[in-house]
Amino acid sequence: MATPASLEYAEEFVPEDDILRTARRRGIEVGAHPILPGCGAALCFLATVANARSVVEVGTGCGVSGLWLLRGMRPDGTLTSVDVEPEHQRMARQTFAEAGFSGSRIRLIGGRALDVLPRLADGGYDMVFCDAAKQEYIDYLTESVRLLRRGGVVVFCDAFCGDQVADPTQRDPDTVAIRELGKLVRNDERLRPLMLPLGSGLLAAVKLT
Repeated sequence: MATPASLEYAEEFVPEDDILRTARRRGIEVGAHPILPGCGAALCFLATVANARSVVEVGTGCGVSGLWLLRGMRPDGTLTSVDVEPEHQRMARQTFAEAGFSGSRIRLIGGRALDVLPRLADGGYDMVFCDAAKQEYIDYLTESVRLLRRGGVVVFCDAFCGDQVADPTQRDPDTVAIRELGKLVRNDERLRPLMLPLGSGLLAAVKLT
């Protein structure tokens, strides 16, 4: 079993560069809660393995996770990122530009995810990453399965909910929602699941059919 020191080593195994560190500082300043480097490296890895050309991100933040995704995607790929905060998206656009990604590679859409996702094409995406309203995660799962092609990957951030999911006495709404999400993903015959102990947990699944 991995020790806390080993988990810390894994989290920092692929370090952030100056652009990511700057984006992280901006995100923390505005309360956007950027993902940790280990989570980012996992997203980059999964986007590469999926040979992703079309990715949906739910929760733009200030561009940390989006930049990791873009770096793992194909050179002709497009990231579609949804967020309710225009200022966060403005800062994310700045991050992407600083990293050398042109505007043609990024589609930022303002609004609630559950208003935006139903407008996206069935089976048109290689990967979906969700890091937004935890109590909407189950609805995001429904939309993600519809959006993904066969072999596509869905990833949920904060799957441990601050170590509360594993404690059955914890019954706050976010924890209950994420605990139920895990059960649904694990029992869905259309999906092959994986839980990664990075950050506050990454729940991933491949769409089989």
